[in-house]
Amino acid sequence: MKKKLYFLTGPTASGKTALGIEWAKKNDAEILSCDSLLFYKGMDIGTAKPSPEEREGVRHYGIDMGSVDKPFNVKNYIDFSKQVVDEVYARGKKLLVLGGSGFYLKSFFAPVVDDLEISETISNHVLSLYEEQGLEGIVNELLKINPESVGDLDLHNPRRVQKALMRCLGTGKNLFELKDSFDNQKEPFSDFEKKICILDRDNPFLYERIRRRVFHMLDCDLISEVKELLKQGIEKNPSAASAIGYRETIRWLKSGHENRDDLAEAIILSTNQLVAKQRKWFRTQIKNAKIINLEDPGLNFDFD
Repeated sequence: MKKKLYFLTGPTASGKTALGIEWAKKNDAEILSCDSLLFYKGMDIGTAKPSPEEREGVRHYGIDMGSVDKPFNVKNYIDFSKQVVDEVYARGKKLLVLGGSGFYLKSFFAPVVDDLEISETISNHVLSLYEEQGLEGIVNELLKINPESVGDLDLHNPRRVQKALMRCLGTGKNLFELKDSFDNQKEPFSDFEKKICILDRDNPFLYERIRRRVFHMLDCDLISEVKELLKQGIEKNPSAASAIGYRETIRWLKSGHENRDDLAEAIILSTNQLVAKQRKWFRTQIKNAKIINLEDPGLNFDFD
């Protein structure tokens, strides 16, 4: 019989954290965060990071792992999550993967990166070619290796063309061969039965929760948190600096605005837009999930 790996996800502010901790306590489980921002120390208020008091009684992984100026990417997360899964199940515990960061969540179900490493020589060659001949030069070089087609690669995006050319030169393969190799990677955690629940709420309830949450964050002094993160170098980490709540506050601080309500409304708008994207992503990327509306009367949450 396969061991079970549990997943609880859903849109921002749907109530994942509280329900996940409650379930973990009842089921002798530990929690691995699947939120790409909880890894960073100091990003507490804007991420609604569970407090030490909330985490008490349940061992958590993936929270406060490093400083905000040092990016933690999906490859780091994959390596880390494998270690956590091995450790937790070796002790006979259950593990709940909790959070809504799509790319990180998908890494448990399908390959999202490979182990290809680009040598410094090839990297420097491509960058030098771009400096000397511009986008046209690296596109022409890429088309020599891929004369028939480059698939859906955006040839107007210099960074994507550079990356594609580096990968082709580093492997001696064209883009279709690289895609075929990528798609044929082994399914991650294939020796586990994966039980996944997606939480949601009716729009009026979810949007009201988002509004209350944003004003609560500002009452808890999100602005001071962002000022401190700027001192710590958050802008060296584009993923962190562009996160909802942080990018709006950084922009608000730099523009010299003083109306806090304007900041709140900007964060609320961005969060509502994110919810729509998250829902679409869950529909198209996560299969065989149990959908739970937390507004349903008499709800008794479980994975089965």
